[in-house]
Amino acid sequence: MVVIRLSRSGAKKNPYYFITVADSRNARDGAFIERLGFYNPSAQGQEETLRIDIEKVDEWVSKGAQISDRVKRLIKDSKLSPEELDARKAAKKDKADAKKAAALAAKQEEIKKQAEEAEEAAPAEEEAPAEEAPAEEAAPEESPAEEEAPAEEAPGDNPEESSDSEDEDEKS
Repeated sequence: MVVIRLSRSGAKKNPYYFITVADSRNARDGAFIERLGFYNPSAQGQEETLRIDIEKVDEWVSKGAQISDRVKRLIKDSKLSPEELDARKAAKKDKADAKKAAALAAKQEEIKKQAEEAEEAAPAEEEAPAEEAPAEEAAPEESPAEEEAPAEEAPGDNPEESSDSEDEDEKS
């Protein structure tokens, strides 16, 4: 089958395409039957971006050649005036910018939700340590009392008082 497609040329990261008629079994950049034009996507300023011989394209299509999707799009673009082409490019750029803005807004919204969830989880975590803190404070209060009890026993040397304080320590 004969196809009308793009054949890549140019340098690395600086493509340049030829619009060619080729056998579909041949490699993309391989042998071709005829060149019908070119497409330079990286053209700037006054450089020509696209040139297609529409008459030859119609001739090959009448012979049964198939046109690739990208070449169909380029043929449509070649039929537009420069003003219409610029308007289409501007609309495409605006659409891409709107999509980026929507993605950015969605990401910011997600960050807000995560922050809110973290704030909701933080008060619950703060309450738990607050409950544990009195227990920790109570333990230091008991330890000075225990220290005082042996100090009291030593001066009195009364065995009954020491057994009472030991019973109190065991109860605590």
